[in-house]
Amino acid sequence: MKRRNFITRTSLNTLALGLGINSLANANFKQNQLKLKPSEKLASGPVAICTWEFTKANATAGALLDQGLPALDAVIKGVAVEEENIKNTTVGKGGSPDREGNVTLDACVMDHTGNCGSVMAVESITNVAALARKVMEDTPHVILVGKGAEEFAVESGFTAENLLTPETEKLWKEWLKTSDYKPVINIENHDTIGMLGLDKDGNISGACTTSGLAYKMKGRVGDSPVIGSGLFIDNTIGGAAATGMGEEVIKTVGSFLIVELMRNGMSPQEACEEAVNRIVSTNPNHTNFQVAYIAINKQGETGCYCIHPGFKMMKYSNGENNPVVAGSHLK
Repeated sequence: MKRRNFITRTSLNTLALGLGINSLANANFKQNQLKLKPSEKLASGPVAICTWEFTKANATAGALLDQGLPALDAVIKGVAVEEENIKNTTVGKGGSPDREGNVTLDACVMDHTGNCGSVMAVESITNVAALARKVMEDTPHVILVGKGAEEFAVESGFTAENLLTPETEKLWKEWLKTSDYKPVINIENHDTIGMLGLDKDGNISGACTTSGLAYKMKGRVGDSPVIGSGLFIDNTIGGAAATGMGEEVIKTVGSFLIVELMRNGMSPQEACEEAVNRIVSTNPNHTNFQVAYIAINKQGETGCYCIHPGFKMMKYSNGENNPVVAGSHLK
């Protein structure tokens, strides 16, 4: 650690101890402010970011934030764009099925109060992020799975439908000829959409939704609906979301890790890089899979990082929606 950073961090921690434990978050928040580059332009208003180049989805969320919608409303409507896009074979209706030919969807949401909801292995509901919100707000539970989640959805007014489209069924039948499964880096077989929003009130919420790995084992669930792995929000600090090989994200509770690293003074960019480093430093097979993270803090500063080149984050800020090419551990 550089001497200047050590002195700054030590001084802030000493100050926090003198003021009491409740002031620790404020001290770390001020430390994050010191880490901003003088030339960096912070957002003058709401910010929306999402994994991968889901341009329309992120623009939808950003525009709704500009209109004054709360972050949770905006991100759920944003990810719904991809859940309803049958050309996207990794999210929602039209998602790639498991080895048995069944499309199963997973999603979670988390709001600025710390409340969260999740659904897993849902076979007949397209907008599973909105369903996860229903679980959060209308039940005493955090997680509903399978048939129970589907029955609750119908009772709540969602329409049950067949999620397997002719296009994805054709691809699945072609895959059955060899039944050869292996992850393909940056190819559309694990491109979860995770989205984070910072609204006009300075509150952060997030949503994460996916159909999971293409041709996965029946019953497989990845990181996307797991609070702390695929998504985590602490409104005093910031939020993070993950995409890629979910099994590896779960092992390090990646999104929670990033928020905790920001709590301890890292910028979103530094925290994303460290979270990736935790994976690659312990798994010698990291060259065979992709993991990517996005993050945002309370100042509207954002970050993204991945293992392999090729990952992009969409960022809506100051009325503009642009892709951000992520740095990568491997070059």
